[in-house]
Amino acid sequence: MKILNKQIINDVAGVKITQLDILSPDIAAKAQAGQFVMLMASEKGERIPLTLVNTDKIKGTLSLIFQEAGFTTRSLGGLNPGDSLYSLVGPLGHPTQIKKYGKIILVGGGVGIAEILPVARALKQAGNQITTILGSRNKDLLILEAELKSASDQIYIMTDDGSYGRKGFTTDMLKELLSKGKYDLIYSVGPIPMMKRAALASSEYKIKTLVSLNALMVDATGMCGCCRVTVFGQVKFSCVDGPDFDGHGVDWEELQKRNKVYSIQEKHICNLKI
Repeated sequence: MKILNKQIINDVAGVKITQLDILSPDIAAKAQAGQFVMLMASEKGERIPLTLVNTDKIKGTLSLIFQEAGFTTRSLGGLNPGDSLYSLVGPLGHPTQIKKYGKIILVGGGVGIAEILPVARALKQAGNQITTILGSRNKDLLILEAELKSASDQIYIMTDDGSYGRKGFTTDMLKELLSKGKYDLIYSVGPIPMMKRAALASSEYKIKTLVSLNALMVDATGMCGCCRVTVFGQVKFSCVDGPDFDGHGVDWEELQKRNKVYSIQEKHICNLKI
C-alpha cells in the first residue's frame, strides 16, 4: 500500500486534482474496469471509495485520481511517495459489463472523467465504436483528454464558459448526437445532476444508459446500508449491487437528498487544519 508516485493533475481556481500510484499487487491482479477500492489515509481517518483508474498487473500497481474537496481527500493529497495508506480494500463492486454493444457514447464530467477512462479502454478493446463527451467548467479543469482520445473514435469537449471545445453542457452534445444517429449504449459518470440529465435525454430514445453511482459509503461490503439507492422501486446498495445501475430507473431526487445528509458536518470538518 506504499505510494510510488504522486502527480498534481490540476491545481487551479481552488480545484486540486491529484493522482496517486500505489503498490498493491493483490488488488491490481484482480481489478476490472468499473470497480473501486475503499481506503483510509490514516488510522483516525474516515473510509472513502475511489474508482480504480488504471491497474498494472505486471508491476502490481494501481492508480487513483481524486479531487481534494474535503478533509479526508485533502489528507490523502498530503501524502507523498514513500508514504503508505493505513488501509486499502478492493477490488469492490461489480465490474462494468464489457462486451460488444456496437456504438457507445461515454459521458464524463469533472473528476468523473477519470472513472470512464478504464471503461473506455475496455469497451474499445471489445470492438465497440466509442464516442466520448467530456465536460468541465473551463479548459484548465479538463483532465485526461489525451488518454481518452486514444481510447475513442470521436471525442467532444464541452466547457461551461466556452474556453475550450464548445460552450455548453455534456448533455447538450448528447442530445445533438442522439438526434442524428443510432447508438446502442450510453455510459455516464460525473456529478449527479449531469448523470440525471443524461438519463433523461436518452430515455426518449430508449437507449440503455448505465451510470456509476458514488453514493454515501461507510462499510462498502453491504453491512451498513448507508449507500442505499432506489432503482425501479427496489432498494439497492451501490457498494455490492453497483456501482453501475440503469440510469432510467434511478430515483435521482432521493439520491441527491441522501448525498446532502452530512453537508453541514462536511463544511465544518473542511475548515479544520490537517
